[in-house]
Amino acid sequence: MTVNTADGAFAPKADSIPWQQAVSGYRKSDMRRSLWQMLNSIAPFFILWYLAYRSLEISYALTLVFAIVAGLFAVRIFIIFHDCGHGSFFESRRANDIVGVLTGIITFTPYYAWRHAHAIHHATSGDLDRRGTGDVWTLTYEEYLELPRWQKIFYRIYRNPFIIFGIGPVIDFVVLQRLPVRDERAKARERNSVTWTNLILLGILIGMSATIGFWQYLAVQIPIIAVASSLGVYLFYVQHQYENVYWERHEQWDYATAALYGSSYFQMPKVLQWFTGNIGFHHIHHLSPKIPNYKLENCHNDNPMFQVIEPLTVRTSLKSLHVRLWDEDRHKMIGYHRDEEAVLE
Repeated sequence: MTVNTADGAFAPKADSIPWQQAVSGYRKSDMRRSLWQMLNSIAPFFILWYLAYRSLEISYALTLVFAIVAGLFAVRIFIIFHDCGHGSFFESRRANDIVGVLTGIITFTPYYAWRHAHAIHHATSGDLDRRGTGDVWTLTYEEYLELPRWQKIFYRIYRNPFIIFGIGPVIDFVVLQRLPVRDERAKARERNSVTWTNLILLGILIGMSATIGFWQYLAVQIPIIAVASSLGVYLFYVQHQYENVYWERHEQWDYATAALYGSSYFQMPKVLQWFTGNIGFHHIHHLSPKIPNYKLENCHNDNPMFQVIEPLTVRTSLKSLHVRLWDEDRHKMIGYHRDEEAVLE
């Protein structure tokens, strides 16, 4: 079996490569590095939050500057939250869960519910027959053709960059993450995590409203959420939505191949790479989620087998905004047109 790579060429099935050996030396967390990452991520976030609040007395433009930078630190905190969900940030499961719950409150995300959905995403990424949990809504070309007109329009609205990267992320983190878990596979702990997170966030809202004012709290918190959620969703999108990504029906689906060729290597400027916790090395992360974020780059640099993956850059990632549907015949993502023929009639 062969798979379509980022440059349109074909590569051997990934299970023929000794990837287990390549990642084995990077799976152990480093307590000092984890604690240092918490310090250099969480402390600046709260300092910037306070500065954004105090700057309301001076200029809201200045407030937005502080909020934007705080939003970048919120993305970095989410990566800590993300690693805790994979059990990779600390050796101790209890430590991962405690820090995961706390960082989940900062990022408005119920830890156990998110961990459950994200585990399903990792187990099913690239599998056409198991779409729908923790991923971007993706239809095949044939599925889209069979939709009634109103559903085609709805899909197009969902896929519109202004919605999926602008309004949508804020709605997701502020509203949708507050809703009860509907997955029947979820246990009581996953369901209760939504309730407890909501109650804590409500307590914070009441407490902050009583101390600094309701509108003042929103004036700072909403821009931070907007920046962090929009950037986070964009990263997640380009990690799994690009022209030559890997998708297969369940019978042909392969975990390692899906990880290496169904998850992008997003090569970012060093500053953005730091704020996003090396999540651009997403192909390695999907191959071995137990690798803590601060070891992903070393794993990539030390193993030539990972360096053959064609990287996305910030510029080339913009091309992903034009892919909408999976073409099973061509094994590639396409827009709404095939052979210059409009799909929406």
